[in-house]
Formats: sequence, C-alpha cells, structure tokens
Amino acid sequence: MERMDALLYDCDIREPLFDYLEERFGKARMFEEKIIGKSRADVLMVTEGRITGLEIKSDADTYERLKRQIRDYDKYCDENYVVIGRSHAKHVEEHIPAYWGVLVVSVNGREIVIEEMRPALQNPKMKRELQLAILWRAELQNIIEQNHLPHYRQKSKRFVREKLLEKLEWNRLKLEVCEELFERDYTLLEEEEG
Repeated sequence: MERMDALLYDCDIREPLFDYLEERFGKARMFEEKIIGKSRADVLMVTEGRITGLEIKSDADTYERLKRQIRDYDKYCDENYVVIGRSHAKHVEEHIPAYWGVLVVSVNGREIVIEEMRPALQNPKMKRELQLAILWRAELQNIIEQNHLPHYRQKSKRFVREKLLEKLEWNRLKLEVCEELFERDYTLLEEEEG
C-alpha cells in the first residue's frame, strides 16, 4: 500500500486525528457529533481555556453543507479547523474563512499522516452566551457555587448564563467552562435536558 492517492473516509480519519490532536495539544477532551446551532459538529476539542471545532471533509464528502456548518461552528468555538482528505487540498480555501485552519490527512505507505496546511486563527465571531449554552444545568450550578453566587434554582438556564456573564470576568469564566467540560460525566446525561 505505497500509495499517496488512497481515498480516505471519515472512519479512516477520526482515530489518527485524535492521536494527532492529543500529541499536539496535550490534555484535551474530544466531543463527537455534538449539536451546535443547526449543525452537528464532527469534533469539539476542549483544551485549557479553549474550544476548537473540527469539521471533517473526507475524500468522499462534498462542501454542500459547509457554509451553514461554518456559521454554526463560528458561533460556538474559539478557533476552527476543516480536516480534509488530500483530494480537497487544492480548493478548500475557497470554501472557508481566512481564520479557519486546515489539516490535511493523507496516506503515506502504511501510515496516515496529518499535516497543518494552514493554522487556525482566533475566531472573531464566537458568541460567549452560546459557548456557555454548551454546559448542562449541573455544570452551570458548579460554576455558580465555586464563585459563591446566588443559586438561581428556579430560574431558566438562559437566566443563569446571563448572570454568569454579568458577574464574572470572561477569561476566568472561560477557564471554568472548559474545566466543567473536561470533567463532564455522561452518566448524568438526563441533566442536559434540565
């Protein structure tokens, strides 16, 4: 299998991508297939104080939904990458904003190789209130308790998010949001509905 032109599918890309990200960024937590806005994010990666969106476009994918996906990723993430098979390398930059990064996945011999074609820059369109909306009610309550704020138990999640944004300095709040996501316990899944 000494081919550089092998077609890669989403299932071929994910595991090598996670290995690459963990090697490059160290402590990271990956969330797959997370609904953000009207899109399903392939991967949200949480690192200390940062949420990175990764949209996978394998060699078998088209750009058909990418415009909407970009709008949604931009609302929730601090930075974004499109992760592409080599067949997209020539034209991908025509389809993404200048601040999106590009990771190219290819086959070299028996190895899958990932190279950064373009680094991701700070996303200028991220909405703080939407980033907070990723948290479950219990996670919002944890932040309230850590900061000795009133509990607002009878209030909506939206009200609680607005109070956190009003009362806490963003850089501190952002670190706490990322810490809550690192610690997320999916055995408490029903909390997400609360």
